[in-house]
Order: sequence, then C-alpha cells, then structure tokens
Amino acid sequence: MSLLTVGSVAFDAIETPFGKTDKIIGGAGTYIALASSFFKKNQNIVSVVGDDFPQEMLDLLSERGVDLTGLQIKQGEKTFFWSGKYHNDMNTRDTLITELNVLENFDPIIPADYQGAEFLMLGNLSPQVQRSVIERLTERPKLIAMDTMNFWMDIALDELKKTMGLIDLLIINDEEARQLSGESSLVKASKVIRAMGPKYLIIKKGEHGALLFHGEKIFFAPALPLEEVFDPTGAGDTFAGGFMGYLASTGDISFENMKRAIIAGSALASFCVEKFGTQKLVEITQDNLDARIQEFVSLSNYDMTYQVN
Repeated sequence: MSLLTVGSVAFDAIETPFGKTDKIIGGAGTYIALASSFFKKNQNIVSVVGDDFPQEMLDLLSERGVDLTGLQIKQGEKTFFWSGKYHNDMNTRDTLITELNVLENFDPIIPADYQGAEFLMLGNLSPQVQRSVIERLTERPKLIAMDTMNFWMDIALDELKKTMGLIDLLIINDEEARQLSGESSLVKASKVIRAMGPKYLIIKKGEHGALLFHGEKIFFAPALPLEEVFDPTGAGDTFAGGFMGYLASTGDISFENMKRAIIAGSALASFCVEKFGTQKLVEITQDNLDARIQEFVSLSNYDMTYQVN
C-alpha cells in the first residue's frame, strides 16, 4: 500500500533545559518519512528545500526507501529554518526565529508516479497548500490524514475548515482540539471537530498519551514514562509517521488496527524525544523499536478478575 507524505524538510535550532543545538535537520516531512520507514520501506515525499540542504541527509532518506522525485531543490535559495526555546516544563516553547525561505511560495507538484497513492499524510502546512494536494490527486486515497496547528486556526480558520471537509483523519494535540472546538472536554471537542469533516480524530496529550475517536468508540493509549526528555521537537510528526507507516504496511484502516498503529507511533515518538532533532530516529534499529513496542504492550495490558459479594 503506497504512502505519500507532504510536509516540510527543514533546518531547526533548538534550546532546551538540557542544552542547545546549532542548525540541525528538522521539518515535519523529515520526521514523518523517517518514522514511517520503519514500517513502510517504499514511500514518496513532496516537499521543497534550498541548495543549502545537505546531500548526506537526502542520501539517508533514499536509503530508508523514501523516493525523492517529489522533493524540489531550489537553486540559489535557502531551506526553511525555525529556531525555538523550550521552557523548563518542556511543554511550552517560544519561537525565536522563523525564516520561510523556499516554503513561502511552495507549490506542491505531484509527480505522475505518485498518483494512485493509497495513504496520504499531510504534514503541518497552510490549509490551502494541503487542500491543493488533495485536489491534484487523480484518485482519492484510501485514507487522508492531516496535521495542523493553532497558528492556522488563528489566521486561516475558514480555509482550515474547508480542507478538513476533505479528509478522513485529523491529528492534533489537546490544546489545539480545545481551540478548534471551543470545548474544554475532549470528548465533546471530538464530536464538534468530527462534525467538521474527519471521521477519525487523534488527540495527542504529550506525556499523557493519545486518544482515538471514531463514531461512539474511544481508545486511549498511554505514553511511556521516560526519565529524561531532551527535545520534544518533532515528536508529534514522528507519532504521525509511525501511525501512517504502520497502517500503510498493513493496508487495514479498521478501528482495531488504528489502535495498534497508535502504539507503533507512540513507541517511535518516545525514542524521538531522547535526543535532539532526528538523531535518535537515525540511530535506532528495528530490534530497538520492536522491544519498545513490547514495553507499551506490557504497560497497557492487564488481567483483572473480581467477584461481587
């Protein structure tokens, strides 16, 4: 089952209570592609970079089975750059620098070989760009998933709602869900959001796990308790990549299989936060991931018997 990812391939500079980095590899598309490659060895990406983006990272993506035909390289231009500083709680951050560069006028071109994709993951981009991708596909994918953020809710809410009307699954965090719905209860929020279009909704709660909603069904997946979190940047994109990669590898979009996909995504995200940027995703092996998934299974599985007197 083919997987197409559309998202930024970028540079980040990050500061957390554990240290800081110079310019390193980042971008939603990068995290999604690296994460999904653990399950889906052949996949496609549509994105844009400048000629300053390192060839060794492009080679790594290719080695992981990511087809780069849809990656535009703009000569004489610079790659998107973001810099941020995390607070001590690691849940809030300040954006220090945003340089759109090649992303400012990004026009996603879908190569002919990418048509017919059965799974589409739209990383966090403007809702207009996300919608243009859907409209340019000659066949509707089996599952269209999308990420978004508060920024687009603030400045492009009407456009966001138009795009949401075309998708199957929305992946957002709890703060975004409350803003989008106007509801404090996440259960109520899920109903409001799904009425806007997506049949499925995943609400990420960071260190407190993730919720999956469909119809009247709700599934909660815990997060793995970690001693240290070095850098939460990209954890949400890594989660989405693992989730979509697992679904694409199985071809099964049932609620039961989505529950398994959430565990797969959560396991990868738990690795991502252990080092800065994409470093941990590049280092871990399939055996590491399999062992981590079993930790999640052990964390959430239990037997209980009781007797009513």
